[in-house]
Amino acid sequence: MVARADIGMIGLAVMGQNLALNMADHGFTVAVFNRTASVTDQYATGPAAGKSIVPTHDLAELVAQLRPPRRVMLMVKADAVDTVISQLAPLLAPGDIIIDGGNSNYDETEHRVTTLEQAGLLFVGTGISGGEVGARYGPSIMPGGSSQAWPQIRKIFQAIAAKVADGTPCCDWVGPGGAGHYVKMVHNGIEYGDMEVIAEAYALMKAMGMAPAEMAAAFRTWDEGVLDSYLIEITARILDFVDTDGSPLLEKILDSAGQKGTGKWTVVSALEAGQPVTLVAEAVFARMVSSLVEERIMAAGRLPGPATAMEGVSVDDLQAALYGSKIVSYAQGFMLMAAASKEKGWNLDLARIASLWREGCIIRARFLDDITAAYRGDPQLINLLLDSFFTMEVATAGPGWRRVVAAAALSGVAIPAYASALAFYDGYRTERLPANLIQAQRDFFGAHTYERVDAPRGTFFHTDWTGSGGDVTAGTYQA
Repeated sequence: MVARADIGMIGLAVMGQNLALNMADHGFTVAVFNRTASVTDQYATGPAAGKSIVPTHDLAELVAQLRPPRRVMLMVKADAVDTVISQLAPLLAPGDIIIDGGNSNYDETEHRVTTLEQAGLLFVGTGISGGEVGARYGPSIMPGGSSQAWPQIRKIFQAIAAKVADGTPCCDWVGPGGAGHYVKMVHNGIEYGDMEVIAEAYALMKAMGMAPAEMAAAFRTWDEGVLDSYLIEITARILDFVDTDGSPLLEKILDSAGQKGTGKWTVVSALEAGQPVTLVAEAVFARMVSSLVEERIMAAGRLPGPATAMEGVSVDDLQAALYGSKIVSYAQGFMLMAAASKEKGWNLDLARIASLWREGCIIRARFLDDITAAYRGDPQLINLLLDSFFTMEVATAGPGWRRVVAAAALSGVAIPAYASALAFYDGYRTERLPANLIQAQRDFFGAHTYERVDAPRGTFFHTDWTGSGGDVTAGTYQA
């Protein structure tokens, strides 16, 4: 058998199928394999017919089709990755490359990079965003792992990636270890936040008595301004969509949102890193609350609350609240990536990461050009909110944003993302917070010590608050 394929693809669900077609369209030959042989055969005689896609029926045949260094991409479920690697690795030679294109946990990717490098193989964990359409015609791709692999996969990945207006591909090397999958995880967390702030705008519009057609018109207008993005665009289309009986389909969809875990991973990582990624956390919790359908129906008839209509706010105020909250969400997401980069030595380029998200991915938006410019202008930028452009944008959005949060509270409309984002913003801009009282309380009941404003940072004090506590301080547990 003459090896003729540039890359192998394992897993022919919709993402694997479409990525292989994308690669073939760009002049690459792809050997494909699926555990269920009938899926491979149907693909070969269907969508892949006439294209440079070679069907194979076992892993040995797949590997035999690949030119060295062999590049094999896995598009399988996260819980199957190690099983596939254990079957594939013995068939490969030193210098060959395994690529995991699924939504794997970055910690597992770190382990796989180390383990496979010890065996002489290279491993890449790459985030891919854009859904099935993006996979077919141009996704955002975020590869990381064994850096020696990048020169061997760069041509393929950058060819199939989405392109911005000047032709720059939305694909570049992110960093070592689990960096690629970590950045994709944060991307997905931010995506949770984007969807929540849009959903809250919809809830507020309903509370204001707007009809779906009016809502759709507002979203279309927003899509022509600072909120120009894929998610705003599709929201307008969803609001316009009617069911077979001519009524809005959206109102017939059960209000229980699902999730696959990457949002939760982002929140867990934020907690471990000590970073206040509050908006994504509220977006995850909001989905959990939405899942309590039966309980909410029961509670709606028992728990009292305001019954007043939304008053004193405009559609422009809603736009301000959405935009201000979105800025905070991205600021928090980039805070998290900066902290992880420092802790793990990844040396993440935040400007480059923002640029990878400008096209192809679910959170693509005009807004990302501004984030890219902010970090290119100051690679050491401490926080996105401190960039002069975003400082002014949040200041402009502030009055409308505050009116919305106040009116929603008075009307009993739940807007956890808008409220938490505003609380973070106000906390972040406050020179002196009430945490001094918390430290005094901790020292009072647990002798946990505190710092003083009139002493250097890192100097700790303890007070015998009751006169009978003594000088011993706590050092073995935290509260």
